[in-house]
Amino acid sequence: MKNILFTLMILAFAGLLQAQDIKIYNPEANAKADIKAAVKEAAESGKHVFLQIGGNWCSWCIKFHQFVENDAEISEFVQNNFVVVKVNYDPKNKNEEVLSDLGYPQRFGFPVFVILDGNGNRIHTQNSAFLEKDKGYDRDRVLRFYKNWSPTALDPKSYK
Repeated sequence: MKNILFTLMILAFAGLLQAQDIKIYNPEANAKADIKAAVKEAAESGKHVFLQIGGNWCSWCIKFHQFVENDAEISEFVQNNFVVVKVNYDPKNKNEEVLSDLGYPQRFGFPVFVILDGNGNRIHTQNSAFLEKDKGYDRDRVLRFYKNWSPTALDPKSYK
């Protein structure tokens, strides 16, 4: 019994180490320049900008990234409606100026999501905790979140 428990602990620890190897945020990135480029692309393509703010140290940030990537419908919806920028936050690069300009979204914890329109205006900040269920993310809540902040949802012509 002790050997089984020990083996399970080793496997769990190895899983944590492997999860730490996932790098979805670039600590060296220039978030301000990346956001500016994303806003330009969004304006040209009729999309919104989706900022996923967090860090490679954040298990929930990695979990969200994998959740979206592994769900074909959500992933396709995001690709069709948003230009995605992953904004790094860690001790070496807190992107304080960018987060200040965005209204301090880090107050909600990480990950935190910010939606910008094609002009670069912040139209929504989302506390990711409201998209969680149990020890993961709720598919219906996440998809509803994206749909509610898509360009179509905010287009007055959609309601005529």
